[in-house]
Amino acid sequence: MTRFYISTPIYYINAEPHLGHAYTTMVADAVARAHRLMGEDVFFLTGTDEHGQKVERAAQRAGLRVPAFADAVAEKFRALLPLLNASNDDFIRTTEARHYASVQALWRRVRDRGYLYKGQYSGWYCTVDEVFVPETQLVNGRCPICGNAVEKISEESYFFRLSAFQQALLEHYHRQPDFVTPAIRRNEMIAFLEAGLEDLSVSRTSFTWGIPVPDDPAHVMYVWFDALTNYMTAVGYGALEPERRATFERYWPADVHLIGKEIVRQHAIYWPAFLLAADLPLPRRVVSHGWWLMDGAKMSKSKGNVARPHEYIARFGLDALRYFMFREMVFGQDANFADEAILTRYNADLANDFGNLVSRATTLIHRACEGRVPAPAAALLARPEEAHLRESTARLITQVVEAIRSFQLSVALRDTWEVIAETNRYLVTREPWKLAKAPDRHEELAASLYVAADTLRIVAELLRPFMPVTAERTLAMLGLTPSPDGWRGLEPGTLKAGTVLGETVPLFPRIELSVEDLRQMSTDTPVSSAPAVSTQTSAVPAVPTVESAVIAASPAPEPPGTARVAAQVEKISIDDFMKVELRVAKVLTAERVPKSKKLLKLHVDTGADQRTIVAGIAEAYEPESIVGRTIVVVANLQPAKLMGIESNGMVLAGSLDGGEPVLVGFDQPLAPGARVR
Repeated sequence: MTRFYISTPIYYINAEPHLGHAYTTMVADAVARAHRLMGEDVFFLTGTDEHGQKVERAAQRAGLRVPAFADAVAEKFRALLPLLNASNDDFIRTTEARHYASVQALWRRVRDRGYLYKGQYSGWYCTVDEVFVPETQLVNGRCPICGNAVEKISEESYFFRLSAFQQALLEHYHRQPDFVTPAIRRNEMIAFLEAGLEDLSVSRTSFTWGIPVPDDPAHVMYVWFDALTNYMTAVGYGALEPERRATFERYWPADVHLIGKEIVRQHAIYWPAFLLAADLPLPRRVVSHGWWLMDGAKMSKSKGNVARPHEYIARFGLDALRYFMFREMVFGQDANFADEAILTRYNADLANDFGNLVSRATTLIHRACEGRVPAPAAALLARPEEAHLRESTARLITQVVEAIRSFQLSVALRDTWEVIAETNRYLVTREPWKLAKAPDRHEELAASLYVAADTLRIVAELLRPFMPVTAERTLAMLGLTPSPDGWRGLEPGTLKAGTVLGETVPLFPRIELSVEDLRQMSTDTPVSSAPAVSTQTSAVPAVPTVESAVIAASPAPEPPGTARVAAQVEKISIDDFMKVELRVAKVLTAERVPKSKKLLKLHVDTGADQRTIVAGIAEAYEPESIVGRTIVVVANLQPAKLMGIESNGMVLAGSLDGGEPVLVGFDQPLAPGARVR
């Protein structure tokens, strides 16, 4: 079995976790899940980096002993993992005994091979990034990485012969062009190497919070020599037990170190140089992502622009947050985190596009096919529309796998949503809700619903790495049990006819709140800590769904046999008529009102707002048939309640006495909000 080892950076504990940390973990989790679905033996590591002068000072500011401070903050990072539904195989802390043994073993190996020597260090040091900065690299006297002030230090130190590996590293970069990605980071590292390497100070004597140097305990190891070794510690390097040694032989070297762009140098130059000095295999890839920005700046506690993942999970649900962050950031570039963007993605992509498709397809199968996947006729599956959708779905499988391997998660989701949109268009073309009313067209109905269900199966499987709970709930609605290696042999057209569907449940109820409402909720109900969340947590958001506008009753039906004669109708003036505000609206969602045969609950866009209207048209129209349709509504009607649902507006329809209503429409589409006169 092919094995795959991926790691996040181990997170520095000088501050609490924020959305940037959550993003890195979620990306690694999605990639790890995908490789498991491909049938690979996966090891996924994350953890905390707990040594160094910066941690020591943070503990002093907090009024805590350093070990107690480290325990408290590390636990917050560990508690974030179940909240993110992370599938990590290990969580490592650099304060663990196994890590001490591993780092000291690596130190001895590098020392015994002649790459460490003792000397005197005098120069500039950045405690924020824990890096030594040559004077020629200072920018206005500050650290070139973070922009913070540097300190002049002078002390005895062990040095690593980094300069000895300049040519070897350059040759490795040329032999392995994808060793560092994206290309912009690779080019930066090559430029850094070509400028020449200086030997690196790798021990300190001015503080004690670190791993002691073997045979010289007055020195503690440079935090990066310590921290980077975690990737080998977790798979058994330096262990005495035969089974742990075997684990190291199995999983090392790592396939991917996933990191933020600010720590590429440490992972792409220092770390491979340490490994070359120890004659150990190098990691196969160092993959870096961009920063999440708020108000144009990198999230930073000191700037006060940090978003906490707990709050957004509470507002939108975990899978919605995962979808937004994967979809919004083009991997390798920076992305802006904005409340408006996540709310739009939630309602448009998740509630309207995907959620409605799942509900529409499974509900129709329940109603028209007794809850079983129908058997399609081969001749009908060969029609151009069906063949085209099947080809798109087959192509999507390849596209998503390739996107995962190149870390282009936003591309994978973009391509997936194109197939979702194509499936929605297919259903509009085939109109299975109409076919269900025509007994002589049962074969066409069976074919259209089979194709929709089979495509949804593929889409749900491909969404499992990104939105695991949502994807598995969708598969359950289709009557399917997820397989641990569900991507192996995945292809369209293999859904078994006769499969009994599970219960249809809503995936993403629309959030009828404005951005201001959500922000106010965040202010009123602050989240102080991460609650424990099961990996089976529902993807439905914890936000109470509040209708954004009150909703109107449809007109009360007239008694049977009532005749309307023009002469008997009281005439009104044009001024009276102009008081009635008739507007064009677009139906966004439609569903039946429970316990009512006549009522549909519509969510419509009037151009000025989005609102819910209850209309007495259920006997004439299936909910699925009017989604996306342009209708006419009375927009200024007083609110009323029907079957407990508050309604704001009236849908216009005409009918003969005792006949079914027919919606008022147009010869050509008009934009929502257009006035009807």
